[in-house]
Amino acid sequence: MKISYRNNVLERVLIGTKGVTSLAVVGSFALSFGFYEPPVPLSIVMHVQVVLLAIFLAGKTLRLLNAESRREYLFANWYEVPLLLALALVLAGAGRWFGWADPSGLQHFAIAIYLLTDVTIKFFMLSVSLAAAGRNPTKTLVAIFMVLIVIGASLLMLPKATPGRDSLRFVDALFTATSATCVTGLTVKNTGQDFTFLGQVVILVLIQLGGLGIMVFGAVLALLLRQAFSLRESVALQDLVSAQTLGRIGNIILFIFVVTVMVEAVGALALFGMWNTLPGWEAAGHSRWFYSIFHSISAFCNAGFSLLDGNLVRCSRNWQVYGIICPLILLGGLGFGVLHNLANVVFDRVCLLGHRCLCRPRTLAVEPPARLNLQSRIVLRATATLVVAGALALFFFEHYAARSDAPARMGILDAFFQSVTARTAGFNTMPIEELSESSKLVLILLMFVGGSPGGTAGGVKTVTVVIIVMAVLAMLRKRSEVEVLRRSIRNIIVDRAVTIVTLYVLVLLVATLALNVTESQYRQHFTLVDMMFEAASALGTVGLSTGITPTLTDAGKVIIIAVMLIGRLGPLTLVAALTFNTKPARYDYPDEAVIVG
Repeated sequence: MKISYRNNVLERVLIGTKGVTSLAVVGSFALSFGFYEPPVPLSIVMHVQVVLLAIFLAGKTLRLLNAESRREYLFANWYEVPLLLALALVLAGAGRWFGWADPSGLQHFAIAIYLLTDVTIKFFMLSVSLAAAGRNPTKTLVAIFMVLIVIGASLLMLPKATPGRDSLRFVDALFTATSATCVTGLTVKNTGQDFTFLGQVVILVLIQLGGLGIMVFGAVLALLLRQAFSLRESVALQDLVSAQTLGRIGNIILFIFVVTVMVEAVGALALFGMWNTLPGWEAAGHSRWFYSIFHSISAFCNAGFSLLDGNLVRCSRNWQVYGIICPLILLGGLGFGVLHNLANVVFDRVCLLGHRCLCRPRTLAVEPPARLNLQSRIVLRATATLVVAGALALFFFEHYAARSDAPARMGILDAFFQSVTARTAGFNTMPIEELSESSKLVLILLMFVGGSPGGTAGGVKTVTVVIIVMAVLAMLRKRSEVEVLRRSIRNIIVDRAVTIVTLYVLVLLVATLALNVTESQYRQHFTLVDMMFEAASALGTVGLSTGITPTLTDAGKVIIIAVMLIGRLGPLTLVAALTFNTKPARYDYPDEAVIVG
């Protein structure tokens, strides 16, 4: 809901003040909870937070007085009233009603949580407003990702984020934050050993925000807080969630949120019993819950981060790896548009079956029965084909093209798992460096293709590859139009698919050659295929590695950081951001025939 204010200059000043104050809130929170020995006494930090709280309250009061309709302002910000009441209750009841050993510490904690909650809510909702501000939306998306990565890297550099007293190096923190936000999974540090619980929680939050997108979280918050979208915000969200009509945006966003929570919750419950069967692994019940939640979110978001040493190699004989992790990866990689379409079809079929079982005539429906659209059919068939073909290829090459002194042969279940996870999840049940060169090439191809549009996966996407293949077949069959499943594809979509594949190939080759230069000191240990494997893993936001990642030079880490960003945002998105204001030419040159092929 857009609020009108009487004095726009005062409103801009208040917004600027809120932004500066929000940065101070994040800094004070880091000083309070991120240091073993804070450089500033906690008493001073607490006084600063009280001042920040007073500034926040004063700003809210001035905005209320400046609003043309105070009723609309209170209605749009109704959630701030219960938050303030809860804060007042804790501040007044500390030492009286709550059994807390340190009342002042409880007050400090309550103020910090309130300030951080307010800043977080405003940040998420601001992302939706900025995307609809009428400026370059792709630049806004890139800027939001950059801000999230910088914040995540700063939090990972806090002393309490890592064991011991030393902070993480900036390039390593930036690499980890980028990998988590881009749901890649490449790591230069061991996630389970080199980060404390605080650092692991930061990584987990970055994975969740990067997998679904900050704008989706902002839209979910707006819906939960009963905020109405403006027309511009609705249009921006329509492009983000691929909704066909503006009226369905709210339903699709809530569907994304509910499906994500339900699937990740079921996955965590199913994984809880797996940790007891691991040899040499002992932990309390809360640790098992955290491990389950972490791996469930990491799998559904196709991130590939694992708290276990050696990823999931120790779990290769557990049924949960194939029965839980694989479905989570596949569901996250199908795309929320396909999941929404499947849910509608299943719901419609269940309703029809219920009417038939109860012998009730079905009422005349305004809309026709739900059916699988072309996007869903392409995604489902392409996914099944890639998984089966990839598994068979890996199984074949590991048995007939591997070295005779290979440590272990890949079983059919391992081949199936690696075929699934190579399409941008990044988990592995076998050491990747021990695979044959042929198998690595198969994995590179799978990583290049990636998942499907509109999901948490990366790569050029399955639909893009299908359109390219069908375009080649149309040319060979001398067809004037590209046809997929008895439907014609518009030329503009074919051109877009060709552009995406071309840009991805170009980025992959440039990144491989750049790594070959920066990592020249390791040429005796890693081959060119290993360099290309690392670049393809970063570009496809996969996270598989042949062991080269921890040994990368700082220059190599910067290259991988850039490639991960390109892979998550998409080369076409970045090109669109740079050429947003470019006007199309209104003229054509005379044509002339040339010979190709």
